[in-house]
Amino acid sequence: MLYSEKENIDSMVVLEIKDLHVKREGKEILKGVNLKTGPGEVHAIMGPNGSGKSTLASTMLGHPKYEVTQGDILLDGESILKLKAHERAKKGLFLGFQYPTEVSGVGFSHFLRTSYNALSKALQGDDREVFITVREFQNYLKKNINAVGLKDEFLSRYLNEGFSGGEKKRSEVLQMTVLKPKISILDEPDSGLDIDAVQAVAKSISQASGKDSTTIIITHYARILNFLDKLDFVHVFADGKIIKSGDATLAAELEEKGYEWLLEKQPAA
Repeated sequence: MLYSEKENIDSMVVLEIKDLHVKREGKEILKGVNLKTGPGEVHAIMGPNGSGKSTLASTMLGHPKYEVTQGDILLDGESILKLKAHERAKKGLFLGFQYPTEVSGVGFSHFLRTSYNALSKALQGDDREVFITVREFQNYLKKNINAVGLKDEFLSRYLNEGFSGGEKKRSEVLQMTVLKPKISILDEPDSGLDIDAVQAVAKSISQASGKDSTTIIITHYARILNFLDKLDFVHVFADGKIIKSGDATLAAELEEKGYEWLLEKQPAA
């Protein structure tokens, strides 16, 4: 089994994926994924197109088009397979989308406040602040929005409507920063961004990651990983499963050699 083995973590394992097999429209995509994370860890999942990385992200959040045929996903030791997407979100799971959707008519600020209040109610006993008025929450947002490279004016716009590709990705990281989930899964937060935007998004991810939360970054390339404050584990995904795990040096090796040297070592199907 491939999983993180970081020492000196007293808290319970936050997320554990056991022998996960997943089908979509009758085709098996995930073929036995095993992954274990602990609080405060930052993980990267790398791999070529079509290897199943985004399928894993969608399955963790309960996308109805993906059928789990074997295995389990545990959060704090409890299976979440029977929970719907919004129920998993209330347990502390967050997914930053590869292609964020524009939602006309839903104010960005209102969306964030509603989400924050719903999550705070679900995670009672957490250390998140309680905001009584809209003004208080607006002040809280303004403390975070500039850190991800967005201007205050975005708070008065509709969710992602008219945002550029980079602005949409920063919007997803802002949601992560504001909501403070236990598990943040970011699906290709660097795709479509220039180098300055990648650096800004990476900085925002580092600021949003905390000692009690886990961050999982799905990406093709190591460039965004190079800008993170920390990176604990790198997992290489191919043909629906993790084929190799290592530390940050593995990402650098992949950047230099590509994926072929690992794929060639895999037994024929």
